[in-house]
Amino acid sequence: MMKLKELLSSIEIKNMDDERDLEIYGISYHSGKVEKGHLFVCVRGYKTDGHQYLGKAAQNGAVAAIVEELQEDVDIPQYVVSNSRIALAKLGARFYGDPSQKMKLIGITATNGKTTTSFMVNAILEKSGRKTGLIGTVVIKIDEESTPAELTTPESLDLQHYLSQMVDKGVSHVTMEVSSAALETHRVESVAYDIVTLNNISREHIDSHGSFEKYFEAKSSLIRNASENSIAVLNLDCPYSASLVDQTKAEVITFGVNSKEGHIACKDLDLTTGRAKFTLEILKPFTANGQQYEPSEFEVQLLVPGLHSVYNSMVAITVSLLCGVSTATIQETLKTFAGVERRFQFIFEEDIKIIDDHFANSGNIDVTLGTLKYMDYEKLHLVYAIRGERGPTVNRENAEAIARWAPKLGITEIIATKSVSHVTHKDRVTEAELTVFQEVMRDAGIKVDLFDELPDSICYAIGKANEGDLILLGGCQGMDFGAEIALKHLASRKATNKGKSII
Repeated sequence: MMKLKELLSSIEIKNMDDERDLEIYGISYHSGKVEKGHLFVCVRGYKTDGHQYLGKAAQNGAVAAIVEELQEDVDIPQYVVSNSRIALAKLGARFYGDPSQKMKLIGITATNGKTTTSFMVNAILEKSGRKTGLIGTVVIKIDEESTPAELTTPESLDLQHYLSQMVDKGVSHVTMEVSSAALETHRVESVAYDIVTLNNISREHIDSHGSFEKYFEAKSSLIRNASENSIAVLNLDCPYSASLVDQTKAEVITFGVNSKEGHIACKDLDLTTGRAKFTLEILKPFTANGQQYEPSEFEVQLLVPGLHSVYNSMVAITVSLLCGVSTATIQETLKTFAGVERRFQFIFEEDIKIIDDHFANSGNIDVTLGTLKYMDYEKLHLVYAIRGERGPTVNRENAEAIARWAPKLGITEIIATKSVSHVTHKDRVTEAELTVFQEVMRDAGIKVDLFDELPDSICYAIGKANEGDLILLGGCQGMDFGAEIALKHLASRKATNKGKSII
């Protein structure tokens, strides 16, 4: 419970005609969740406008409202603001006691790798004995309790509630995925980050942002708006991340796998098995948590495969050092960290190898196929689930990325699927998306074996594979069931072969 005047003091109000100082028992932005004594915030969404539901919110018990435009025929005090989303974020932070200021907050943004990097950081922090929280695409974790996530970054009010619960549980370190949508819609407006990172950026979510430039503007705001009391970790191998070195008030720590110009670098990288071994070098001294890190080096061995995992681990190692974790704990954790499902995941390693990867966009494809260049195998069989309802542009760029790598990896044939029975109506492959994919493959001289159904494409690939070959199951929504299908088919084939009599 909090006095209305105290809440309103956290935001800029255009009108203060009503001086009633009401008791506020909660805040809501969804009329169906309003209870007696709530302050209702009218938020304009992509598909609906909260102003339309103010009357219903009042009927459900709302005693005051935050609006961008006064609504007639609603008999509760209405306070006008310029942006109700910003107001919601600030009100939520004030109502829950500014919880982000009571813990060490780590915000991770990237086009690819946010989830794996955040899980990796959390694993290291847990291993070091910290009580941790995790907020991201897969899960909301509050100490030892976890619930499935609905959004990569929750709505601002929900986010503040989660952070408040973490404070109550004694959590000391929170690792958070920060999406471009969350940044653009002010969901993290009132979160006080101690460490922020931008690992990489490539073309994704173009339609929702309007252009790549606007997408980068949203992503980079996490770094550009970081406070002078925070630290920004930037990747010098990514030109977009590197461009922000002098665009933030935060102290900057830089790293690179290829670049040797930053504070931290990678040398003697070995990816022959798909799982990296390398030496991490601290090239320039830096101070964190009162500890001075001098030029030095230590060995790193990853259980999670892929070149992208090297980049993710470089961020996780840097963040962990900044949190005061010992190198021994970092090394021990990364040797056993098994990764996140469908992020360059080995699902079968016997006579043939099968890797499952979400293959979302051209940047992700470049890193995934770039890893295969370092690996030892006989022949590559790529099963690709075409992206549905993402538009011709994304599908053309994905196809062009595959085509660029094809001659380097010996790809002359690709097994493609529309995954008709394994996607919802939101992810159906359109005729335009299929056409642009086939055009790029044809121009590159790559034969396409096209299947409507996902199981048919996977079974076809397994049937073609010989001992020592590698099958890559690549794709987002259309390939979500790929690993299960492949493993069931392999088990069935093994049982059939075992039952055959030898004459």
